[in-house]
Amino acid sequence: MTLKVAFQMDPITDVNINADSSFRIAEEAQVRGHELFYYTPDNLAYENGKITARGHFMTVQRVEGDHVTLGDEVSVDLADFDVVWLRQDPPFDMGYITTTHLLDRIHPDTLVVNDPFWVRNYPEKLLVLDFPELTPPTTIARNLDTIKAFKDEHSDVILKPLYGNGGAGVFRLGPQDRNLASLHELFSGINSEPLIVQKFLPDVSNGDKRVILVDGEPVGAINRVPAAGETRSNMHVGGRPEKVGLTERDLEICAAIGPLLREKGQVFVGIDVIGDYLTEINVTSPTGIQELERFDGTNIAEKIWMAIEAKRT
Repeated sequence: MTLKVAFQMDPITDVNINADSSFRIAEEAQVRGHELFYYTPDNLAYENGKITARGHFMTVQRVEGDHVTLGDEVSVDLADFDVVWLRQDPPFDMGYITTTHLLDRIHPDTLVVNDPFWVRNYPEKLLVLDFPELTPPTTIARNLDTIKAFKDEHSDVILKPLYGNGGAGVFRLGPQDRNLASLHELFSGINSEPLIVQKFLPDVSNGDKRVILVDGEPVGAINRVPAAGETRSNMHVGGRPEKVGLTERDLEICAAIGPLLREKGQVFVGIDVIGDYLTEINVTSPTGIQELERFDGTNIAEKIWMAIEAKRT
């Protein structure tokens, strides 16, 4: 089977080829004989009833500094492709949301991964609300008094932007902290979005586990350990990846959420688990497959493509 595959992503020339999941997915697609096309989100358009993209057919190779060869810029009709990957990083803003609306117009005749309708309706920190029995105490609010009441109840909390990513803007507010009002004022000056506040989980000192699911099934995990003096474990801010296995609780969580992810076309998903609690379900642009492959030899990109190819037969 040869598929025409388009990648909607941030500039591929800038990626870290030893960490970037989109690069690894493209690399595996090429090994499997698929034809690759690349464009950035700003080059997606609606033109005369067609969803088009200006970009480049490409080949990739695992060579530092010479990892991609781009053809001449051309405009293509994405309805002519078999698969489109929705892989740009958040922020999950109106620009991101608009791309999901446009890609809705070609899916599922062209398979968009992950399904853009449900990416739009299930962003990372909101989908977990469907599973309150799996998550730590959580409040989403814009109103300062509501957030204060949550902190008064739970004392030690994590405050973060609802649509943030990569650990940016994440604050731990302990029992004696007096910065909540100031942080609320700061965030309010940036945008009009609510904040999310969760009870702090001390188990984060042992790591924040990223579990990868392919078509609703868990395929492995890595543990991300915070740097000394840090609450955040994201690798963007110095978290250290470690080899780790799946616990019974991890499998219980995956069994609870997996059927919904599969039903809603979320082929490649990364969930975050701290201790016994599910904290995020990452569907927009999950990462971690290269680290997992290095730790245990599991070719997650191959499993992803096997799932996609099965949907295209």
